[in-house]
Amino acid sequence: MNNYETVFILTPDLSEAQVKEAVAKFVDVLQSEGAEIVNEENWGLKKLAYSIAKKSTGYYQFLEFKAQPETIATLETQFRRDESVLRFLTFRQDKFAHAYAEKRRSRKA
Repeated sequence: MNNYETVFILTPDLSEAQVKEAVAKFVDVLQSEGAEIVNEENWGLKKLAYSIAKKSTGYYQFLEFKAQPETIATLETQFRRDESVLRFLTFRQDKFAHAYAEKRRSRKA
């Protein structure tokens, strides 16, 4: 299993309950594919650097997880199908990024 991070931006038109529901949907997709969620952070409503679909703000969500490479294709397909997702980025952590993420989690706790 590889270590991955994904950040996705949800449309600001959603209520807090709808944001939590959308995040839970993506977490369920990961868990159904056998992924292990390591860290989940809600970064909240933030201003975008540039307008996306005539929106200037969005709800940022961060997920760190361990998964097989095939899981990423399934997750990104779900991101593309969901109209509430403005942007997403998923990348595999190398050993340095993984060590930094562990250090960051330990400082937060």
